[in-house]
Amino acid sequence: MATTLAEPGPPQDVGESSRPPRLRSRRDQISRAEGWRRRGPLLPALIFMIVVTQIPFLFTLYYSTQSWNLVRPGSREFNWLNNYVDVFRDKQFWSVTGHTVLLIAGTVIIAVILGLGFALLLDRSFVGRNVVRTLLITPFLITPVASALLWKTSLLSPTNGLLQWALSPFGVTTDWLTEYPLASVMAELVWQWTPFMMLLILAGLQSMPKDITEAARVDGASSLRLFRELTLPHLRRFIELGTVLGAIYLVNTFDAVYMMTSGGPGVASSNLPFYIYQRAFLGFDIGQAAAMGVVTVVATMVVATAALRLIFTSFSPTEESV
Repeated sequence: MATTLAEPGPPQDVGESSRPPRLRSRRDQISRAEGWRRRGPLLPALIFMIVVTQIPFLFTLYYSTQSWNLVRPGSREFNWLNNYVDVFRDKQFWSVTGHTVLLIAGTVIIAVILGLGFALLLDRSFVGRNVVRTLLITPFLITPVASALLWKTSLLSPTNGLLQWALSPFGVTTDWLTEYPLASVMAELVWQWTPFMMLLILAGLQSMPKDITEAARVDGASSLRLFRELTLPHLRRFIELGTVLGAIYLVNTFDAVYMMTSGGPGVASSNLPFYIYQRAFLGFDIGQAAAMGVVTVVATMVVATAALRLIFTSFSPTEESV
């Protein structure tokens, strides 16, 4: 009588459900304790961030639903969403929004182009490169208020400015801050933000594999073709990141506008933060100023979130098909 022996099958994995409940609960406790041990040092920073940013934002939301003008004592009352309706009907608000978009877009685009040029220069070896690099980084290390005062008094002043002195032999006499207020503020911001873009793009250049470039040069590729087909695609993610970070910061620009032009003449160089300041502390309309602040924050968050998601998608490694 022949007997057949069954071949041993592959070992079966013991699932989590087959483990004893006591062992499972102990593992859960250990994992929770490990998680709290890792997150614990971050709690003070999280609490500080909530206290400094989120609680004031909640107060701003509350004030945005109030009809509250400081020059009329006793007039404070709840008015639902009327402040938001007035904000969207305010033609001056939309004009200032256009100035803000123009200021951000122009500053970021010019700073990225100049930063790319300086990064390509510093990526090469030449005598005095360290000195040049230090000089190019210096504008980013100056505080914004000092930078604005430097441009207002030393460069663009119509009486003793260096730019006026350099152009006066050619018959050019211009009060830059009065005739070109938005361009003057934009020039100061470009000067301040070009080093940031340069450092970010330079880091991207130095992370580029050199063997690919050398192989392309051996194959006879010109410098222009190398830049167009190898360098620029590699730097795309770094340029996008610098653009988004610069735009997020420039939305909050207040010091340059306040110190150089005070938003004038009229609202020619005003942006949203300065216009909100005027409405709150010069017009004393706390409710409408709070509503403008909420609208600005929400719009910035929507645009920044969409842009950052695109950037993080480009930075994430792509799966290669086998």
